[in-house]
Amino acid sequence: MKTVWITGASSGIGEALAIEYAKAGHRVIVSARSTEKLEKLKSKYQQNIIVIPLDLSEYSDFKALVQEAIDRVGKVDILINNGGISQRSYAKDTSIDVLKKIFEVNVFGTIALTNEILPFMLKERAGSIVTISSLVGKFGTPLRSSYSASKHALHGYFDSLRAELPEQINVLMCCPGFVKTNVSVNALVGDGSVQGKMDNAQNNAMSAQDFAKKLISKIEAKKSEVYIGGKEVFGVYLKRYLPSIFEKIIRKAKVN
Repeated sequence: MKTVWITGASSGIGEALAIEYAKAGHRVIVSARSTEKLEKLKSKYQQNIIVIPLDLSEYSDFKALVQEAIDRVGKVDILINNGGISQRSYAKDTSIDVLKKIFEVNVFGTIALTNEILPFMLKERAGSIVTISSLVGKFGTPLRSSYSASKHALHGYFDSLRAELPEQINVLMCCPGFVKTNVSVNALVGDGSVQGKMDNAQNNAMSAQDFAKKLISKIEAKKSEVYIGGKEVFGVYLKRYLPSIFEKIIRKAKVN
């Protein structure tokens, strides 16, 4: 039995991952801001779920929360950094406060939690650190400037971290394409308010459950970087090998 810690576990990809791991008999620490939603998840898988609420923007609390987790379970085998905020607004219309909020959660909160757990993995000389990025962590699209910037930052940090760590600690960057979750519903627009509706592309995308199953197999295989989605995944290769063609296509692409 492994211990898996998942942020953003109250819905979407995080919840689906928690369910898959709990059903497989693993111990799962679930974290998010909503204690009520986490407790509802725990009610279904009592013996396998541990609730530790946290707000990724309040990273001064993380040292105590990580120590609490270690005291309760002994070690964390897999950390899945899934929590985050998305964005749906043109760069020219997006306030600097929105950019700061997205970076506080997506970048600084993710890195801070990782850095508190990392010493315990180093002590065990084992573990997996999984960070949910996005395809826009590999290329930018309209309406995602701040979100894309935060995901690009994560790639730089965790690629460097991977190079510093012993091979026994695996660092995986996962880049989802469109997945049917509420990420677009909860996305921030330029003035900091919430979009409040689901993008058509996400509404017709793969389920969070299917995504979770695919990702777990990649974690078990100790991959370093994976892309999971539909035809939008080909954008990574188009950007890499045919950048001038990619630039023409992305200007007209329906990203919502």
